[in-house]
Amino acid sequence: MASSLQPLVVVCGATGVGKSKLGVELALRLVNQGHNRWRGARIINADSMQVYTGLNVVTNKIPPAERMGIDHLLMNFKRPEEEYPVGQWVHDAMQAIKETHNRNEIPIVVGGTSYWIQHLLFPSGLASDDPPSLSGDQHSDRFRSPTQERFISKLPPDLLKLFDHLPEHVPSAINDPDGASLRDELLRALDEPVAARWHLRDTPKVLRALQIIKEQGRTPSEIINEKHTNHRYRTLCFCLHAEQSVLDRRLDERVDDMIKNGLVQEIRELYEHARTSFDLEPGCDEHENHFTVGLFQSIGYKEFYKFISDPDVSEGGFADAVEQTKHSTREYAKRQVAGLWNKLLPAIHRVAAECRGKSPVAALYLLDATVLGESWISNVYQPARTIMNAFLNEEELPDPTTLSPLAQTMLTSVTKALSPSVVLEARRKVVCPLCTKDPSQPVMVECAEWEAHQRTRLHRRLVTKAKGQRSGVPRKHGVSE
Repeated sequence: MASSLQPLVVVCGATGVGKSKLGVELALRLVNQGHNRWRGARIINADSMQVYTGLNVVTNKIPPAERMGIDHLLMNFKRPEEEYPVGQWVHDAMQAIKETHNRNEIPIVVGGTSYWIQHLLFPSGLASDDPPSLSGDQHSDRFRSPTQERFISKLPPDLLKLFDHLPEHVPSAINDPDGASLRDELLRALDEPVAARWHLRDTPKVLRALQIIKEQGRTPSEIINEKHTNHRYRTLCFCLHAEQSVLDRRLDERVDDMIKNGLVQEIRELYEHARTSFDLEPGCDEHENHFTVGLFQSIGYKEFYKFISDPDVSEGGFADAVEQTKHSTREYAKRQVAGLWNKLLPAIHRVAAECRGKSPVAALYLLDATVLGESWISNVYQPARTIMNAFLNEEELPDPTTLSPLAQTMLTSVTKALSPSVVLEARRKVVCPLCTKDPSQPVMVECAEWEAHQRTRLHRRLVTKAKGQRSGVPRKHGVSE
């Protein structure tokens, strides 16, 4: 029996595995070969940094010539300083998907921002179908659960006033750091596990969490702990994976290529834009507030910032920036893999298992992108093309574990239940007491990156300066030492 859901193809994976390449290849297959219903395809970007104009080399946007005439939507259209929360992207992506289906074309979502994709595929209270509203006065107290009422009743007057009058528009944490700190304090009072995941200057996420509490009378933590099995589309998901040591070398080489292709000049141009937008002073501290805003979060910008902005930077500054960029890129790829295997892929696998024996509404395939060249065709493109054709025809699909030894090994681990505790602990941040000059503006580091942070030049210099007076051991966000 045919499914009533419209089809959607997803290509995900860590940076550097070839997602953009496969997306274009599958789209061209539909354009050139056609289908009894679908006459082509369009690609919808799901990379949170590629939505911005600028840093085309740094963010690794697929060059226009390599797009082969395939439309790429939700790419290169936001100003660098703009915020673009997940709820807005979900709304925009759903509109683009609907328009693509209306054109009798297949939407192919391509990107490595897995939590965006998860919220697109599975409706939840964390991201709605409508554009996010930040109005603070339109919801009545009747939506509050007894538990929430108890929490709210214990708020001090300043936090209660803020909760009752949330900003209508996303404020700037740079222009109003005290407001950002107060919003963070409010979220920690109402939902500490979720507050610990976000930097206090990540205003869109902090404000969205507060908005969810006000709109639904439940905390984001409570919503995360629920199982969401509803799905918007009949989904075929290809997850590209490369063996980590091979991917690390590939990413290092890509950074070298980016430098040859103009990475430093791109960062200089973005720095000049930041100076105009944020009134930056030359040589300011590497922990600048704007590192958490829009495109300025991109890997490469922070790492080269001191080299670009400080006229007194040491002779080794360029080499240090290159090595830091390579390290940050490798670590980012590892976080992407963890996010996929701890959250998105188990969610897709669970839906696929629930509909086994029925008309499939979700299918997950792991493609081995460890070796490129001719192996790409046999390991990635050919199986993806064959599976996509069967999926669109609603034919029986092959067992995902039979595609490769890698798929057989790794897909057995994705059968584990999606643990809410894993979701809540992902990207939990800690405060570095040594690097924090102002307690209201703490330097926050992800737990997984704490050891790397301790090795940074600034931290080591402060450790030496402290002469043993402080230990350098992090404290949990919001918890005194």
